[in-house]
Parts: sequence; structure tokens; C-alpha cells
Amino acid sequence: MDTYIINGRHKLDGSIRVQGAKNSVLPILAATILNAGTSIIHNCPELRDVEAALKILRYLGCSVIRQGDTIYIDSSQLCKCTIPHSLMREMRSSVIFLGAILARTGEAVVAHPGGCELGARPIDLHLKALSTMGAEIKEYAGNVSCAAARLRGSIIDLSFPSVGATENVMISATTALGTTVLHNAAREPEIYDLQCFLNSMGAKISGAGTPVVTIDGVHSLHNTEHEVISDRIASITYLACTACAGGEILLEGTIPDHYRSVTDVFCRSGCTVTTGKDYLRFRCGGELKAVSPIVTSPYPGFPTDAQAPVMAALTKSKGITVFIENIFENRYRHVPELISMGANIRTEGRTAIVTGVSALHSASVSAADLRGGAALVAAALGAEGESIVSGLSHIDRGYEHFDENLRKLGASIYRINDTYRSEQNGTKEKAPQNAQ
Repeated sequence: MDTYIINGRHKLDGSIRVQGAKNSVLPILAATILNAGTSIIHNCPELRDVEAALKILRYLGCSVIRQGDTIYIDSSQLCKCTIPHSLMREMRSSVIFLGAILARTGEAVVAHPGGCELGARPIDLHLKALSTMGAEIKEYAGNVSCAAARLRGSIIDLSFPSVGATENVMISATTALGTTVLHNAAREPEIYDLQCFLNSMGAKISGAGTPVVTIDGVHSLHNTEHEVISDRIASITYLACTACAGGEILLEGTIPDHYRSVTDVFCRSGCTVTTGKDYLRFRCGGELKAVSPIVTSPYPGFPTDAQAPVMAALTKSKGITVFIENIFENRYRHVPELISMGANIRTEGRTAIVTGVSALHSASVSAADLRGGAALVAAALGAEGESIVSGLSHIDRGYEHFDENLRKLGASIYRINDTYRSEQNGTKEKAPQNAQ
């Protein structure tokens, strides 16, 4: 089992380039099925979730070639319309393939998705939308079957601005007969990026980034080339790591406008933020102040994915910070691990009350999900002594070269028994002399 060995209290300093957005590249990869041709996608991070998506594409019959951060996909030979449980369970967002396969082949059978156990994330919004567009849906033995000779444009009202449901509607409606108008759509930057990708292959979509998205169905699509936007959650995580350890860093290739709700929190806590169009300079030079309340909500509100890393940073703040988690009911799984490092946190349902402590201490902790794992790394960077973080398979789902980037910034972090990255890169990083 892979682990991070982290020696805390090393201030971070330097610059790194932020990876491509995980939550943008995954729906884009699924959407490459639509054009029955070639798609070239740039700025694709090397992540477990991305590899899982590529496995699905290959299983369906697509040709997939990766060269650095560019992925070439030829979907002309797509020959299957089913995805087995063994592939679907590798990531929760795998349900995004449902609409793409259905639109391309007229039928789709997928298992219910897997991924982090964050609590209920039902796909009923996806299925209701597809049903409204004319799909016949059946559920049996953990599978979902959809069929429609050709989807038809419809007016769809989402009861919640679900990112996944918005993406599935946009993808499936691209080649539907007529116009689809989606109300209460998710507004995340990744939704706009998907619109840009689909339009680059000939789709007619407008409104992404607003609550109403309009999709005029087209008969055919063509080859395309697209560059994925930067990952706002990865950017936020590096800020949280710096807030925990102290120091000053420069993030290059990032888009600060995409996460101002979080930088505003850090500024209120006493950090200094300077931004440009594609960079952010961040400085944390002293004790943080509590910032309360922090309430997660759909974009442009405070993102649920940022809750855990920001909580780690505020464990050592002066005062009391109250977090209210409105998106997922099981998103405090990192809290017991932070408590084992000396944090003072009390949870009551969807509320977490963080009373700042003067210092965190080292501990052996385990990641239970992706963002919670990143929070534990951030906390360990600011803790006294040597901490061990396990459960790295979760972290690998969303962070490219996480430990390498942190070392570039001056952190003392090493990965032990790095089988996954050695398989991907053909090399094994040298561990410290006391590593086993």
C-alpha cells in the first residue's frame, strides 16, 4: 500500500503550473463518442479517473493514444453500447457516458457508478431528463438500460443544479431532434468548457455558465481539437497547503476568477492574494483568523470540493469557524483523522465546528476520499513531526504529481512503494534513506 511520509513545518516557496481540470476532462472524454471521428484533447492530467475513462473508451471500441498531456481519440469504430460494473465502479462520474452512448448508438446499458463514498448521489435527475427526451429506461440488477432511436428536444427543469445531469443533457441533446432548453442548469466553469468542446465539433449550444442552457440539435458532428481549462480545485488545494505550512507560492496557468469564493475566505483569514488573468500569487505569513460561516453551495458559491482542504487550513486559526455542508451528507470523513492530529472539531449533522488550536502534531492517518485525502496532506504539511498518510489511491484520482509539485515548493514529502506511478511513468522515485 502506498503512503506519503511528510515532515511538517517546511514553508512553501516557488511556483508550479496547475494541471488540467479533472471535472472538465471527464465529460469531454465521454463526449468524444458523439462525433464518430477524431478528437484531440490537450492539457489532460494523468489521473486515475482519467485512466478509468480511457479504459471505458477502449472497451467501447475507440482508439485511444496518449502523448504527454494530449490524448487522441478515434471513436469511428465504436462497437459496444454497454459498460460493465468493473469499469463503472472506478469513478462516480462514469454515468456521464450514459447520454453519450445513447445519443450515438440509440441504446446504452451501464452499471450504477462507483468512486468516493460521499453519500447519496442518485442519478434520478439524469434518468428523468433522458426520459423527458424520449428514452425508454429500465433498471434491473444494478444496471440502467436506456433506448431511443433518436432523442428529441425538450424543455427540462432540474430540481437541483446537478453538474452531472447538466452535462448528460448537453451531451445527449447535441444530436437530438429539435431544441432542448435546460432550466436550473449547473453553472460551473467545467460546464462552459464542455460547451466550448461540443461547439468546436459542430454542436449549437449556448448559455453554459448561466441557469438556462439551450441546445439546438444537429444531424452530424466533425473532428475537433480542444484544450482543457485548469483545475480550480487543485489550485485551491495548493493554497490550503500553503496556508497550513506557511510561505509564498505562485500558481501559473490557473484561472483565479473560477474560485474567488475560496480566495475571499483566505483573504478574510489573513492571507494575501494577488491575481492576474492566468496566475495567482498567494502568501501566508502568520496566524490565520477564523472565518465563519463557510457554507458549501453550487457554483458560484463555495465549492463542496474545497471544504476539506480549507478546513485543514483553518484548524490552526484563531477563533471558531463553522462549516455547513449542503451538497453531500457524508463529506466529513476526514474529520476524525484531523482530530487525531490535534484538531478541535465537532460535527453535528451537516455542520462542523472548528475551534482553532495552536499547533497540530504528527500522526498516521488514512484518506477515505479524494478531497479529504488532500486535506490530510495539507494538515500534515503544517503539523509538527513526521506524519504518514495512506489511502493514496483516492488522492491519485484527482491530483497529478501531487507530491512532486509539493517538493518543488519545498515540502518534505515522499511516496513509498509507489507502484502506481512507476507503472505509469516507468520509473520509481528515490525515497528517503529511512523509507522501507
